[in-house]
Amino acid sequence: MKTFQRLIIILLILLPVITGIVILSLKGSGNSNFLSSSFKKIGLVRIEGPIYQSRSIIEQLRSFRQDKTISGVLLRVDSPGGGTAPSQEIFNEVYRYKSTKKPIVVSMGNTAASGGYYVSCPARKIFATPGTITGSIGVIFTVPLYKDLAEKIGIQMRILKAGELKDMGSPYRAISDQEYHVFDSLLKDIHNQFIDDVAKGRDLSRDSVALIADGSIFTGKKAVSINLVDTLGSYDDALDYLRKISGAGPSAKVVERHKGSAAFREWLVEEIINIFPQTYTLFSNSSFHYLFSL
Repeated sequence: MKTFQRLIIILLILLPVITGIVILSLKGSGNSNFLSSSFKKIGLVRIEGPIYQSRSIIEQLRSFRQDKTISGVLLRVDSPGGGTAPSQEIFNEVYRYKSTKKPIVVSMGNTAASGGYYVSCPARKIFATPGTITGSIGVIFTVPLYKDLAEKIGIQMRILKAGELKDMGSPYRAISDQEYHVFDSLLKDIHNQFIDDVAKGRDLSRDSVALIADGSIFTGKKAVSINLVDTLGSYDDALDYLRKISGAGPSAKVVERHKGSAAFREWLVEEIINIFPQTYTLFSNSSFHYLFSL
């Protein structure tokens, strides 16, 4: 074997060792920030359309929170809200970022109202455009009434029950005074939970949140003045800010994580609901909603 060939083989063998030494020396020098930032990425999670489930969103948020190569998370919210339980579950997962050094920033789209605002409020910083529709801190419960229609077509619904309030909210008869008071109490309780969590997520006094928690909607511009939103800005503005504060660098890659078939099913349901909003209740397991709809 020629000397040159032997030299090449030795270099190839030693290359991993040399590379390791260089990396360790960079870590011990002022170039460590450059080295670490060159491997950092930004996680992107999208909440678009009505919130009828939380599992996929939570899995993405948790995955990014635990991934050391992710320096920060951008949460893009374009949603009128949805079910109370999934909104609260996503809120809790976003809130967990407060106990880490990993920032999560929200970029609001056309609408981030009711449950859409609920899931946004614990973020490190909230960006909205001047025309974004947000707020709508309230609860809604819709009870269909088929009584008159059933009588016209000769249908009678016979209900056998054990428990006086077991069939409260039945669409085949009017709500009694007693049932109305029960529903009213439930609505107030769930509404208070919303107010408490906004105060907690935004670090505001409960009284200041309660003053604007009548279900009113606000533009992004107005929301800044009442401390529901931090600043006006676009998706790109939010991304640039996140790259800066996370130390990822201006060219950090943005990554998303979806589970193929599950992501497709969720997208399909969201599209159906967007086209036919009245079908929302078919896909939601919650009777009470943090939902804004025109």
